[in-house]
Amino acid sequence: MIEEYIQVFTSTEKREDAEKIAEALLENRLAGCVQIVGPILSTYWWKNRIETAGEWLCFIKSRRDLFEELERAIKEIQSYETPEIIAIPIIAGSKDYLEWLNNELKKKF
Repeated sequence: MIEEYIQVFTSTEKREDAEKIAEALLENRLAGCVQIVGPILSTYWWKNRIETAGEWLCFIKSRRDLFEELERAIKEIQSYETPEIIAIPIIAGSKDYLEWLNNELKKKF
């Protein structure tokens, strides 16, 4: 079912951290693909102030049942006190792409 696929977003301070996250998630079959975009400019509230920072954004393709493990893996590498780790459902997608994605991920038990 298509509802089982997700796209997860996380941002990092350094490109090297984004690359480490991608490598760890792919090696552990928690992601089928990680796209790294950046640098980007983020503006946000932090500790009662508006902050602006350059960041690298990871788009991670995965499956919903892998989210908790994926989140733990990101937190092990992430340097932020409160990292952005959010997932949105994939509501539609190419059948061929989703089959490929599922074949590259850790198998369900």
